[in-house]
Amino acid sequence: MAPLPDYRPKQLSVGPLEAEILSIVWELSSATVKDVHDRILTDPNRELAYTSVTTVLRRLTEKGWLACDKQGKAFYWRPLLTKKQAEMIKAHDQLQRFLAVGNPDVVAAFADSLDEAASEQIEAIAKRIQAAREARGEK
Repeated sequence: MAPLPDYRPKQLSVGPLEAEILSIVWELSSATVKDVHDRILTDPNRELAYTSVTTVLRRLTEKGWLACDKQGKAFYWRPLLTKKQAEMIKAHDQLQRFLAVGNPDVVAAFADSLDEAASEQIEAIAKRIQAAREARGEK
């Protein structure tokens, strides 16, 4: 089981266009504004200004999702986390917020509403947690 990454973006929330652009940068590993803009415009029904892509890339950099490097006259954006690391951080954050409710009745009501597949998945997670604790010498 991979541990949570040490690095966390300053702001976890991203809007739909930010998420789309972040996915493109993850696919490309490193991208210019033109790379991202061209990828978005492969959909003939999309219209998006080049400057809007620049704004979103800068916003993702400010939020701590991307880093920007200058190579010659071009700026290249690269992700500071892998997609898998980002998913882990977001899932951890959601779980922490759920557990912060602190009301056992709410948690029990949630558990009662799960279907069999979700219940099995939670049981598998509980077993992995127990195995990790035992590996660390905890009980």
